[in-house]
Amino acid sequence: MIFAIEEINKNPAILPNHTLGYKIYNSCGMTNIIKAAIDLASGNREVIDERNCTKADTALVVLGHSGSAPTMGFARVIGRFQIPVISHFATCECLSNRQEFPSFFRTIPSDVHQSRALAKLVRLFGWTWVGAISNKNDYGINGISSFIQAAQEEGVCVEYYQAFEQTGPLRELRKVVETVKDSTSKVIVAFMSHREVKVLAAELYRQNITGLQFVGSDAWITDHSLTDSKGHSILVGSLGFVVSRARIPGLEEHLRRLRPSQFPDSGFVRDFWEETFDCSLGDDTNTQRKTCSGSESLHSVETYFTDVSELRFTNNVYKSVYAAAHALHNLVTCEGKMGPFYDGSCADNRHIEPWQVLHHLQNINFTTRQGERVTFDQNGDSPARYELINLQRVTSGTAHVSTVGVFDATLPDERQFVMNGVKIVWGGGSYTVPVSVCSESCPPGKRKALQKGKPVCCYDCVLCAEGEISQVKDSVDCFKCPIDYWPNTRGDTCILKEIEFLSYAEFMGIILTFLCLLGAVLTAVIALVFYHFRETPLVKANNSELSFLLLFSLTLCFLCSLTFIGRPSEWSCMLRHTAFGITFVLCISCVLGKTIVVLMAFRATLPGRNMMKWFGPAQQRISVLAFTLIQVVICILWLTINPPFPFKNLNHYQEKIILECALGSAVGFWAVLGYIGLLAMLCFVLAFFARKLPDNFNEAKLITFSMLIFCAVWITFIPAYVSSPGKFTVAVEIFAILASSYGLLFCIFIPKCYVILLRPEQNTKKHMMGKIEDIQY
Repeated sequence: MIFAIEEINKNPAILPNHTLGYKIYNSCGMTNIIKAAIDLASGNREVIDERNCTKADTALVVLGHSGSAPTMGFARVIGRFQIPVISHFATCECLSNRQEFPSFFRTIPSDVHQSRALAKLVRLFGWTWVGAISNKNDYGINGISSFIQAAQEEGVCVEYYQAFEQTGPLRELRKVVETVKDSTSKVIVAFMSHREVKVLAAELYRQNITGLQFVGSDAWITDHSLTDSKGHSILVGSLGFVVSRARIPGLEEHLRRLRPSQFPDSGFVRDFWEETFDCSLGDDTNTQRKTCSGSESLHSVETYFTDVSELRFTNNVYKSVYAAAHALHNLVTCEGKMGPFYDGSCADNRHIEPWQVLHHLQNINFTTRQGERVTFDQNGDSPARYELINLQRVTSGTAHVSTVGVFDATLPDERQFVMNGVKIVWGGGSYTVPVSVCSESCPPGKRKALQKGKPVCCYDCVLCAEGEISQVKDSVDCFKCPIDYWPNTRGDTCILKEIEFLSYAEFMGIILTFLCLLGAVLTAVIALVFYHFRETPLVKANNSELSFLLLFSLTLCFLCSLTFIGRPSEWSCMLRHTAFGITFVLCISCVLGKTIVVLMAFRATLPGRNMMKWFGPAQQRISVLAFTLIQVVICILWLTINPPFPFKNLNHYQEKIILECALGSAVGFWAVLGYIGLLAMLCFVLAFFARKLPDNFNEAKLITFSMLIFCAVWITFIPAYVSSPGKFTVAVEIFAILASSYGLLFCIFIPKCYVILLRPEQNTKKHMMGKIEDIQY
């Protein structure tokens, strides 16, 4: 403080033609501090150093105190007199209350920022399960309360909170240690002074409680007196925030020029001098030390007092003095009619009032020679910027700390923490980041399910429900995939659902395609055989014209099955059902015509009957055409009113999409099938009536058997079609078409081919006539 005042007094740019003076009160204990503050407000105490200074009745600015509790005591008193108070180390959030402390300012950030920074720090390293300990005063209780609130906002749970005082009963300390011993958290947030930390570390060391990670407040994290504690090794690896380090040119030289004669009444200087030079400053004859001359030099001595490498809170004192000086400078350099008071008036430089200084102090905004900006908000607080400190080792009574990062509360949340890459030593001297969680993190694909009666940090990891995913760790909820997507096996990504349809490339598609083509080829071969032997009695007896038409329709039946294979499209959906319906009706119409011809032929052989003239070739063609046209009309109506269309079936399987052809009109589909079934039943009944015709002419028997197969296939098709899932529905339909087509082909034509090719001796008119000699060909 003295160095800063002397520096200002030598600087003509600040307070020209004015000199700063000061009073120093070396008071310890709350009572003496309050009394000193009252003396400052009333001007009753003598000045220690008065150099050409006009004595004021009261102090215009008070610097101090370093502790929050004593500062609250006297700031509350002299605040009523509107005397500004600037503290370099009082961090309690409560001091930001302008109603209670209207004249308080500080060059150190409020604990509310530190508490939030500590909460963000523990969250940064994934420590969601921590313990909290403080001392039993406003500093500790308010600080830890702010931390707990900020921790909850960051998703960090506090397993326990304990408080004690160094001067309190021993049972309180033991209760704290027992709580730590029984807890499962490995991280302790300690918001207290160095005095409480020393006794806590000593007791933990005595009970051999290790493996703890301390996170501390600025009140103790860099305090070198911690090395005096027996348990200082437990504190190695501690992390905490302190104000930024600064360099003050000229301060070291100023400190090394210190002489006891400058402060003859200071017990602090006396004790320091005697300890440093191992001598005695007085006439005490009982001492075993040599006598000090008082002219010893500190230039050749390395002490903690002259070490300016870690100027943190010292820099806050330096800024406090300059803040007061700039406020006074603005006051004394105010020009008339441009002042801040009534009618633009300025303060009277000969009679400066503290409330006037208070007004100017609230509005200061300057930058120090070190490039640090100094300003106060409406509550008298400074901008919050901290260095993250790591206590890396303790050697020969010295705590070695390293700056491992920076926290700037003025920046956006995502940019507030900046780590500098320095390797961190963790609790107990480990180089492995400790784990302090109530429950392990839930991986993507799972969600957190809270455990009943426990904090939100204690949970079970449960798999996402079917069709849902979670993409981040520790997800609270799972969300459904879009309708065309399905979770992967890990449940952390939505992937396109598998699209299912009967493809030409898959095994079942290849087999069915082969059977379709084989049927078409066999039909064509049989047609060639029949054409080659068209003049033989067997071919003529079986109505060659209807036989060739039947073979043609069977070829179409085999080939129309191919429209059921492959990716459904608009044209294939309309073609597959209508082509199938028309070709099958054409086929059954031919079989029905052949059956009627057989019946008519045998009826016509009876005496007095000439029925063939009613069902000759022309009538046969007309009947086939008429039966087929009915099906064509049904199909046209179906396609016109509500045709089949390609459809994504998302209901049958959740994990895949079935591409299928929706029927459009179910009435149309079942009308097509029903009409085929009606013709098949009619054909079966007629063929059944003709089953007792002469054995040598067995066409009716073959038709009866083929229709029996046809009807059996399509009767079993209905339940199989309804119950088959996905592409198997299409496969069942193709199988029914192929089975019935092969049934007709084999039952009606294979026996004839056998006779034509292998038993030519039976392919004679005589053999065909058998007992009926008058049959008409």
